[in-house]
Amino acid sequence: MQNFTPVSALLGGALIGFSAVLLLWFNGRIAGISSIMSGLFTTGGANRHWRISFLIGLMLGAAIWQFYMPEVLQFRQGYPLSLIMAGGFLVGLGTRIGSGCTSGHGICGIALLSPRSIAATLTFMASGLLTVYLIRHLFGMGA
Repeated sequence: MQNFTPVSALLGGALIGFSAVLLLWFNGRIAGISSIMSGLFTTGGANRHWRISFLIGLMLGAAIWQFYMPEVLQFRQGYPLSLIMAGGFLVGLGTRIGSGCTSGHGICGIALLSPRSIAATLTFMASGLLTVYLIRHLFGMGA
């Protein structure tokens, strides 16, 4: 974590929480990215419009941040494509098995004191810690 600062982490967390509250308040929806994304393919009409707007805003925010602060977000190098694809597949599989992703369970579910979301988030965190340990110490990558 070479670029970590408590201020940027706090600001990012506050903005994520604020956007989740706004979506729940104005639209009555939980800001879980996996359900927003899957709803693009299963719903139509007005439900599709807010989902597309949310996802465009998410990507646009990241692009604006990258444009103004390119030194903060550096893409990591040296990871095999097969490992990245395997990681993406496992995240998708875990999201499907857990009926939601980290944002839905971790941000919104815990805020709503959902026991299922607390258990899911603890599982995500433990899996992430184990994965980092294995990748760095067992496979010797990404120091």
